[in-house]
Amino acid sequence: MPLPTWELAAGDVAVCTSCGSANRVRVFPAMLAPPPASARAEVALDGEAACYDHPSKRAVAACHQCGRFVCQLCSVESGSEIWCPSCVAAGAGRAKSANLDTARTLYDSTALILPLASLLLYPFTLIAAPASLVLAAMTWSRPLSLVRRNRWRFVAAILISLTEICLWTLGIVYLVSGRFRGPG
Repeated sequence: MPLPTWELAAGDVAVCTSCGSANRVRVFPAMLAPPPASARAEVALDGEAACYDHPSKRAVAACHQCGRFVCQLCSVESGSEIWCPSCVAAGAGRAKSANLDTARTLYDSTALILPLASLLLYPFTLIAAPASLVLAAMTWSRPLSLVRRNRWRFVAAILISLTEICLWTLGIVYLVSGRFRGPG
């Protein structure tokens, strides 16, 4: 339940009308100001283009994907294009627009899982450890995720990969050096 405007304007702390808990509120002047005239959807007159979803409101643009007319409320701007809500929901034109980023490859998780999963069948660590090391080094500066993440997975992947590579190197040196003698 939103707090009443008079309570927001009164001061720094507002009391919730439902549960009675105190809420610290920082009100900016724009919150109490009426919306500008350009943001309000105007009523469509006879002969004017109307919004596809709101037939009583005047259309301000056409969707770049499907061509439907949209009002100020429905228009979704993506760079220089304007989309209708149904095209945004359907993801139409995802390949055409670089501004909509709905998924991202998690290279940090991939770099960490690669050497850990290869431990199940240890000969695969000979390939997976260097691959993980290269993946972590190549993708270190790329954006990690749509949600903020740390780089600890990259650091862990690098440490695990280096450990596996060192163990393989020590094992091969031990075998080649002649210290390992089989039975007989």
